[in-house]
Amino acid sequence: MPQPFELARTLLVKGEVERRAKQKRAARSTLEQALGLFQSLGAPLWGQRARDDLARVGGAVLPSNQLTPTEQRIAQLVGEGKKNREVADVLLISVKTVEANLSRIFHKLGVRSRTELTRRIATTDGQQTTSTEAGTQ
Repeated sequence: MPQPFELARTLLVKGEVERRAKQKRAARSTLEQALGLFQSLGAPLWGQRARDDLARVGGAVLPSNQLTPTEQRIAQLVGEGKKNREVADVLLISVKTVEANLSRIFHKLGVRSRTELTRRIATTDGQQTTSTEAGTQ
């Protein structure tokens, strides 16, 4: 028998432990899950406790799949077919920095290759164009 409230409480405690262990990314993810469950269950006091712990985590408050501006630019250049060295030259950064950012981009977007990344960027650009066109009509 599913017990979503108990799951949410367990996630809250897990997030607190991760936060205290300085595992910020893991803590943020776990606490956001707990907060979502508390909100869906209509438990505002428990939700506030999760929000308070989220505020203590610190760091960037970007959704886990949202790219930073640098990651967006690197993804765009890779999507255009540029190699790591070319991307580094355009952005005036090291190849190692490009590689590190690409690793984070792949993880955030759930892709495993440059080809998948290019497809994802093309799909995202197409959706933005479509939504923009729909807004002007």
